[in-house]
Order: sequence, then C-alpha cells, then structure tokens
Amino acid sequence: MSNELSVQKINDASGNLERVVLHGPKNSSAEIYLYGATVTAWKSGNKERLFVSKSAKLDGTKAVRGGIPLVFPQFGPGALPQHGFARTRVWKFLSSNIHGEGVSASFELSDNEETRASLWPHKFILIYKVDITADTMSTIMKFENTDEAEFEFTSLMHTYLRVPDVAEAKVHGLQGCVYADKVKGVRAVEEREEVTVVANEDRVYENVPGVVDVGYGGERVAVRRFNFKDIVLWNPWAEKAAEMSDFGDDEYSEMLCVEVGTVASTISLKPGQTILCGQLLTVEKISQ
Repeated sequence: MSNELSVQKINDASGNLERVVLHGPKNSSAEIYLYGATVTAWKSGNKERLFVSKSAKLDGTKAVRGGIPLVFPQFGPGALPQHGFARTRVWKFLSSNIHGEGVSASFELSDNEETRASLWPHKFILIYKVDITADTMSTIMKFENTDEAEFEFTSLMHTYLRVPDVAEAKVHGLQGCVYADKVKGVRAVEEREEVTVVANEDRVYENVPGVVDVGYGGERVAVRRFNFKDIVLWNPWAEKAAEMSDFGDDEYSEMLCVEVGTVASTISLKPGQTILCGQLLTVEKISQ
C-alpha cells in the first residue's frame, strides 16, 4: 500500500508553490491551496466529496467559494471583513508525512504587520494539518497565543459537502439542540431527528453533543468534532445563489454546508496557551 501514497507540489505560472495534492490509499486524494490553506478537493471511494463552485475564484482575488475555507478570528460580519482574514491569506507549507494508513500535510499562518494593524491586533500562530486515509479526512487546527495578553476569537471550518440533490440529503445528530435561525431571526429547539433543507437555510446549532452525519445516495459522511462546540447548517437556495457572482445560479442543489466551529461563544487563550480544534470526516455505507 505504501507505494500508492505520495505528496505532489504544484507551482503557479510564476514558479511559486500554489497547492499541495495528497494521494492516499484506494485512490483517495485531497488538494489544498496555500491561499487560505483551503481544501478544494477530497476524493474517497472514487467520488469527490466536496463542492467547489464552477465560478469560484482560485487566483487569490477572493475567498474560495467551496471546499473548506477557514474562518478565523471572526465568524460572520463584525470589526473585521466577513469571516476574518485566515481564508484570504497565503499560508506557509510546512511539511508532509506518509504514514501507514494515509498521508498528511501541515501549513502555518502567523500574525504580520497587516493583521496587527487591524481591529484584531494580536500575535498568534496557527498550524493546520490535513490528513487523509482511504475513507477519512481530518482537518485539525492548533491555535497558539504568542501575544503578551489574553485574546478571544471565533473559528469555523466552512465545509461545503457535495450531495447529489440537497433536498434528498438527510442530516442526523441535531435533534434537541438549540439553534439560531439567521434567516427567520428566531431561536428554537430542533425537534426533528432527520433534518432536511428545502429552502434558504442559515442556522447555528449550539453545543451539539455528538456526531452529526449527512446521508445521501446510500452513503453518509459522519462529522466528528474536536473541541469545537457548534454546527452551522447553510444553503443559499436559488434567491441567494443568484446574488453571488462566484456561485452558479443552480449550484445550490449540489451542496450542503455542514460547518464545525465555535461561533455562538468565543474561545479564549492566555499568553502561551494553545488549543487543538477540528473535525474528522468519515465516508460510510448506509446499511439497507
């Protein structure tokens, strides 16, 4: 199996390292752009599991519309631009590792003059590790406070899952959770065991207790969180999709965002303190 595993580095037209491609067992693979350290592809079982819009910008002019953009240090609108600056900065490729069951790559982002001049001026180091096996992908972030004072932040992995038909996709694991519905402007408790999306949806499910899975076409993707409290469920549907220049008008039917993060509350780190947060995505067959 080891001879199946490899790491490919791809340069842009100017010769600069642009993205890293991981080739894992059984034709599994993942592609990570240095711009935003954005995972733009993940194949398992010869199927692409992530959605990236055909209209997405991959030239560094704006955040990638699809894959797994990284939200830090701010979720949504606020003092900083939408979703913070991590998804629109070029990260440093640190290293790769081929291990018995798969292959991984690590990336780094730290503060610079521009971030220190922003309304979130703190010193930090982020280490991001993407690891794939035949049926899994883990994306784990290490957050470190290298400043002299404590700071707070929110963070999220904005995962766009590819589904054959979003109206047929079924999300389990949210029943009993309090959620903030950002479309309707209400808070409520999720009563459904099986959540489906048939309209513009933008919900923050708070303090989700266990595994969330998304079922479609005889398979499911199980989403397990590490030190992240919340799940965001998002689909723009036709009206919102038409308003986005980097999103095809009909593409909403091919995707469902199931995003792990801590966004309903903040994460606090004291000077020198670190925390690891992230997710493990596992493709599983649904027994009939």
